[in-house]
Amino acid sequence: MWDDQVGRVVAAAAAAISGSLALAWLSGRAVRQAARGRYAVFLNTLHRECHRPWTVTLLFSGLLLTVPVSGVTGDLRSEVLHIGLLALIYASAWLVIRILFVFEDTAFRRLPVDMADNRRRRRARTQIGLLRRLTAVIISIVALAATLMTFSQLRALGASLLASAGVAGVVAGLAAQSVLGHVFAGLQLAFSDELRLDDVVVVNEEWGRVEEIRLTYVVVRVWDQRRLILPTSYFTTTPFQNWTRNEAQVLGSVILHLDFTADIDMLRAEAHRIVDASPLWDRREWVMQVVDATETTICVRLIASAADAPSSWDLRCELREGLFAFLRRQHPDWLPRARSELAGAGEPGEPVDRTPPPPVTTAHRAPVTPGGPAARRLSRPAAGGPDPGTTRGTAPRGRAARAAGARQFGSAAAARQQRIVDAATAQRTGGTGGLASGTGG
Repeated sequence: MWDDQVGRVVAAAAAAISGSLALAWLSGRAVRQAARGRYAVFLNTLHRECHRPWTVTLLFSGLLLTVPVSGVTGDLRSEVLHIGLLALIYASAWLVIRILFVFEDTAFRRLPVDMADNRRRRRARTQIGLLRRLTAVIISIVALAATLMTFSQLRALGASLLASAGVAGVVAGLAAQSVLGHVFAGLQLAFSDELRLDDVVVVNEEWGRVEEIRLTYVVVRVWDQRRLILPTSYFTTTPFQNWTRNEAQVLGSVILHLDFTADIDMLRAEAHRIVDASPLWDRREWVMQVVDATETTICVRLIASAADAPSSWDLRCELREGLFAFLRRQHPDWLPRARSELAGAGEPGEPVDRTPPPPVTTAHRAPVTPGGPAARRLSRPAAGGPDPGTTRGTAPRGRAARAAGARQFGSAAAARQQRIVDAATAQRTGGTGGLASGTGG
């Protein structure tokens, strides 16, 4: 009895497999024959991407159709039907997901982005890609739920879990909060037009292009071929720069620090020549201005427009190279220089006063009263010798005094001249005691 049932099952399976493969081959031939004209690319892509899932789906559908007519009964029939149903569920989900990929590929071919103004097309591609991924996730979840519902034990387990739905819901919500937040952030990016594929952005001080937008993360291709992967919620909660949100054209600036003697008009003429000769300039606008001045240099800024960010970068490098070559070749004195100024120098063109300072004399010495405190202070010899301003009461007497005076003043004439100066000083200050003490004896 068991052998007869197994034989009938094998025969039914062989018939189902043969019929399914034949039907798949005929459908493939029909699609290739119809792949002509404007629908040729779409039908060829459909046959290439969906041929295997379509064949598997036909195969398990044929097996399920042949089981009732095979005469198999009992537990074997139930097991065969259950396995065939599970396989059919997953094969159908596989086929639907591949069909979604085909429609996405077709839409992308009809929306090329290799043009100057591609903002709308990049927006459409972003939305189509996110919708396709979201639909694929939903189909996978539905397939998994359908699989679980085919098991009676799991249906009973699900019924028992409904009693604690509140606790399960709270736990599931806390566990999936981050993931669901990223998913909704991805949908917000796609339909709010904040971010699109191939947008030029600056995030975390990194310049790059948006390479992929997934439901939970975004891939940014940095200028040096690195990949920066960020969660989608980053772009909805953190400010970032989008250089191509409305248009791809940008302005590039070049900063030069020059000496104060630089001729701005001549430099502006050279900059215009370089900008006008560059194929990277989009002929939209350019300007050169002195925007700042420091203690040692002036700050010159040159702004030029370009079609996109990479062209703007190359244009800025070309302008720097051209201007520095011009300065080094023709006007090296315009480059920044360090200056120093001599002490005592006046304005440029004025002669410097090199007259030595006047000698220190006793013209402002106060009169000394004989016998007073000041006279007693002056009578004490200093550590280095006698005070040259006084000759009486502090120097030795007689021949030794004359020798000391000669050594101190150099000659008798110098000594007499000193006494005349002391007398004039005393008379000018209105005292006579000083003259007496300086000349008496």
